[in-house]
Amino acid sequence: MKGRARHAGGRALLKALLAVFGLVLSVVLLSTAFFKWNLSGTGALLQPRFPLGDFVRDLPGHLVWLVPFMLLQASIIPLRAVQWQRTLRRHVPLKERYHLVAIGAFVHNALPGKLGDVMRSFLLSRTQRIPFLRCLGTVGVCKLMEFAALMLLVMLSLLGPFGRTLSRFEGELKAAVLLCVGLVALVVLLAHWSGPLAFALHRRHKLPRVEGFLHHVSEGLGTARSFTGMAKVFVFSVAPVLASALAYGLALHGIGISGGLFAGAVVLGAISLGQSLPGVPAGMGIYYFVTSWAARSLGASPEDAAAFATLTHLGTVISQVAVGAVSVHLRKIRIRDLRKGGSLAREAANHVAHDAVEPARS
Repeated sequence: MKGRARHAGGRALLKALLAVFGLVLSVVLLSTAFFKWNLSGTGALLQPRFPLGDFVRDLPGHLVWLVPFMLLQASIIPLRAVQWQRTLRRHVPLKERYHLVAIGAFVHNALPGKLGDVMRSFLLSRTQRIPFLRCLGTVGVCKLMEFAALMLLVMLSLLGPFGRTLSRFEGELKAAVLLCVGLVALVVLLAHWSGPLAFALHRRHKLPRVEGFLHHVSEGLGTARSFTGMAKVFVFSVAPVLASALAYGLALHGIGISGGLFAGAVVLGAISLGQSLPGVPAGMGIYYFVTSWAARSLGASPEDAAAFATLTHLGTVISQVAVGAVSVHLRKIRIRDLRKGGSLAREAANHVAHDAVEPARS
């Protein structure tokens, strides 16, 4: 009993330390949008990039682009609901898919951990009686095809007016494209071989939990076994990516960057790569660091770059949380239940992996 209590206390301490580390790192990264860090040892440690009073007074002037930005960000939710059906083997009503995507967006933006996609997979598993890992696999294919569509838009943006400016990021872009190709290849391999591997383990009566896991991975990634299926998902993935890229392009244009519409995809790509892993601390700080740095690199003043980072962050959070809150209210879901969604999803995954042994053997 004492050993178990000590172990629980150690885990709680580790979580607390990680939370503190994430908070400190996030504050440091966020501050770079407004301050320069002077590490030379002479002068003030933090030097303002611009007068903060003038910055606050000028913020209302950006409403002209902030409103369409928020509308475009809100439109991503129904577009992803339409996209999701392309990876589901069973028909799920559009209304159901919409509410689950909206609730996931609420969790992603309003609660720590960036577990919105895990939550919508978990809720689909509960409401449609589909094993959790299969649901998570369908969402994974959607996210991968969105990443592929984003990389295509980023490459096309090189043909725009910022082609010469963006060419200095050619190395990073090539690495991102190679990463995308590698992930697609990995998913295709898993889709084709996880089923046979599960059957081989079944014949040898070995590792039943791994067998069940592979069985559900095969079902969840079923779309990736067909080139036509993947192509359809890719086509339906262009719309949500294009809406978000256009939103950031409008914001860049709004802060005075000529031709900024063509650079929205590049900023979105940088944000996506910086915040690609769920549960990573300092997500907000990474967002402010990446967006303000990207805006300054494209020619924005430090004040406009900070406004771009601040208002796009607030606009995204407010629009998606507002839309998601409606679905949370209509489904009568308590925030307390959403906060423990990560642990609930892990428990569901464990049960699915255990229960999948029987279906795999049948």
